[in-house]
Amino acid sequence: MNILPNIQIIDLALYLKKEKILIIADLHFGIEEALNKQGILIPRFQFNQILNRLENISNKVEIKKLVITGDLKHEFGIISEQEWRDILQLFDFFKDKEIILVKGNHDKALDYIADKRNIKVKEFYNVNDICILHGDKVLKNKEFLNSKIIVMGHVHPAVRFKGRSDKFKCFLLGKWKDKRLIVIPSMNQLAVGSDISKEFVHSPFLEQNLDNFEVYIVEDKVYKPLKLKSIVSA
Repeated sequence: MNILPNIQIIDLALYLKKEKILIIADLHFGIEEALNKQGILIPRFQFNQILNRLENISNKVEIKKLVITGDLKHEFGIISEQEWRDILQLFDFFKDKEIILVKGNHDKALDYIADKRNIKVKEFYNVNDICILHGDKVLKNKEFLNSKIIVMGHVHPAVRFKGRSDKFKCFLLGKWKDKRLIVIPSMNQLAVGSDISKEFVHSPFLEQNLDNFEVYIVEDKVYKPLKLKSIVSA
């Protein structure tokens, strides 16, 4: 489904059709090990689930470049054994593609892993008039200021319908100042997300009223967009 011209939603990823670029967000590799250390017993199946999703996407579209919008790893200050293993396996899965890593707030030590495959970690990545960033801070560089579309992750958007306890991952489409804004959900199923209609969202890009943002829910398919205010009032 197209969210904007040339920008398509495929599963929990964005795809730039002309450029053949796949954009994904917030994989949080290592979250199971982090939870295990806290005494929460979570089976370590997320990596295989994510890889299966990416393989299915790769079978649908041609990918020349992969862009990850931050929080590839989960731990803030250290690199866990699981993070080393899973991230290097992901790099090797896409070894014939160009990989762009945008730094997230969880990625303080990501450079050490990326160096093993000669991949650089960037603060942002621009494609024509699109600026791809993490979303935890506003940039001041000219590429960002001159862009017309912002693509970000960071907040793991999800929605909950009245009378239901479960949340549904979703894409958001709205505006930030004079720019179109697309927010990508987390691809990690353990990072279900924040209910954007009720929970505080930690991003300077989402501090305004979100009622008129369009919500694209992703479950067994991508559903037609709804205005956030219609979900809140339902």
